[in-house]
Amino acid sequence: MRGRTAALAAVLDQGAAGLTNILVLVLAARLSTASGFARFSMVYLVFTVVLGLFMAYVGQALVLVNAAADRVATACRSALAFTAVAALAVGAVLALVGGAAPAGWQALAALGAVLPVVLLQDAARYCFSVLGRPHHALAADGLRLVSTVTALALQPEGASPARLVVAWGLAAVPSLLLAVLLLRRPLAGAGTELRPYLVRGHLGRRFAVEFAVGNGSSQLAVLGLGALGNPLAVGALRGASALFGPLNVFFGAAQAFGPPLLNRLGGGGAVVRATVLLGGALAAVGAVWGAVWWLLPDGWGRQVLGDTWPAVAELLPATGTQYTLMGFGVSALLTLRVLSPRETLTVQVVFSLLSVGLMYAGFAWAGAVGAAWGLAAGSAMKAVAAWLRVLRVRRRERTPAPDAGASPEPTPSP
Repeated sequence: MRGRTAALAAVLDQGAAGLTNILVLVLAARLSTASGFARFSMVYLVFTVVLGLFMAYVGQALVLVNAAADRVATACRSALAFTAVAALAVGAVLALVGGAAPAGWQALAALGAVLPVVLLQDAARYCFSVLGRPHHALAADGLRLVSTVTALALQPEGASPARLVVAWGLAAVPSLLLAVLLLRRPLAGAGTELRPYLVRGHLGRRFAVEFAVGNGSSQLAVLGLGALGNPLAVGALRGASALFGPLNVFFGAAQAFGPPLLNRLGGGGAVVRATVLLGGALAAVGAVWGAVWWLLPDGWGRQVLGDTWPAVAELLPATGTQYTLMGFGVSALLTLRVLSPRETLTVQVVFSLLSVGLMYAGFAWAGAVGAAWGLAAGSAMKAVAAWLRVLRVRRRERTPAPDAGASPEPTPSP
């Protein structure tokens, strides 16, 4: 495919995947009671963490493969085989835990049953990426979007969280079958090597650690609110994040496709100016999007999120502020990724953990509303810290290095 067509297909694919995740939460909220959606949200959050770890360990290492076509095919086939084996093992553990857990956690067992299907479908997306076939990824994810919406829309009102999880998971089967069909030719004759995933130096371990201390820690912290505190708070926070899901697609697209474009600008100053404008644009979109939902009449809100809407509506000022600030934070981290990639890890680790602490402090102070304001405060601090790093990198670039070849000036004689 041509470069522009491939880029467009990749953007559309990311949009389809993001929209699927948004509509899963929206449809589940409409079909469930507030308590039922809270339980569904907690199980879906478990899936989000497991997916993030898998795709960090397998997918992110896979897309860095740069070798001959036969090696790429072997890498893809190996990634799919490892994902299948590991997903079966993790799924069995989740099924056992869900079966032994108190009533109301049957949805966790349901997640264990469908986990191999959904993880394999997502792993196929990375194979299409490394094979240079984003249009095939778009076809598979487009089919999954349609199948998921159809499967959930056919569920009765008041459906249990376990039933919704099963419907959502089985909806990925047509997409997985299509992916297998599309991968059959490019992977024909390729070998399978599982050993590289088990050795100590596997690159995916670093990516998994970055995810665990970054996004994973914040998601597990939200899950902890439900396990140790109030499950309804998880439903409210997840419902609010679903409303702002389109912004996550924008943020992800900026991080995925921004570096190649910014590298063409040819200088640190030009990159900073471009990302400042990008940050302002993302922040403005976040503010407007939050205001639209905040001004929405209650009746319309209930049409979107059902019984969960009243709890979500209380969080909209805080969540809108958080996403406005995230626009500046994303642009700052994007700047660092282009100018000095090693600078991002510390910011991500320190301020992701700080956000977790602020969320728990806010929850102890004012429940779910306080937790949402804690997350907003964490986003503000992360954005400030990231831009301060950018300024430090720019000062370092502008400071001329000492000329090692120059001879020292003579000392004047007395």
